[in-house]
Amino acid sequence: MKTAIATPPWSGIGKRIESATRKALYDFNMLENVNSVAVALSGGKDSLALLFMLKAISGKGFAPFDLHAIHVNGEFSCGAGITAGYLKDICESLDVPLIEKTSHQKLETLACYSCSRERRALIFDAAKSVGATTIAFGHHKDDNAQTVLMNLLHKGEFAGLLPKIFMVEYGVTIIRPFIYTREDEIKTFANHHGFLRALCRCPVGQTSMRKKVEDLLKEIEILYPNARENVATAGLLYGSQKAATP
Repeated sequence: MKTAIATPPWSGIGKRIESATRKALYDFNMLENVNSVAVALSGGKDSLALLFMLKAISGKGFAPFDLHAIHVNGEFSCGAGITAGYLKDICESLDVPLIEKTSHQKLETLACYSCSRERRALIFDAAKSVGATTIAFGHHKDDNAQTVLMNLLHKGEFAGLLPKIFMVEYGVTIIRPFIYTREDEIKTFANHHGFLRALCRCPVGQTSMRKKVEDLLKEIEILYPNARENVATAGLLYGSQKAATP
């Protein structure tokens, strides 16, 4: 598999994504007093695009920060079916250390919630081992819209993905620099630079609650074309106001 490397200067779509990423980093003080960032690197388009963007941004408009990549492999994966060697080549080209961890999920017990918790614990522990207590995830605006709708319908809660959140239990801070960026923009960028792959290999991913909510959003957009954008924006606004309330 040919190694794909995306470096500036970007085309138009790259410039738009970088601008939105910088705005998110600035608006939510994601890099305040931060000198080391770990990227949760699944190998999918979102996490790879985020790695390329943060590498390009470090020291340019923001104080320079060390960058690490953490990849969780295993029998089952939410990632894009890439090899560890592929990611290693990318990280070496970017001069970014790669840490690999292994998930032990089995098909008979596979579920999104338990898998996610295990993977996050592995990522958090790996990040802390290299002194990176700020961890960047590639969640984008569409993920936020899905989360808002899923929480509203499933839990009766109006809550989306917070751009920046301190995880007290683990002693780390999660940041989401793509919170202003649409998935279709990332797809275009990934396709242009040759790292757009199959999106999900998980055997339960196509029947998950998130997938069902995504299908629902597409139906709603037939009647309300701006629904996705509005739901994501409302969730982000509400979350920011709630976080600012003493």
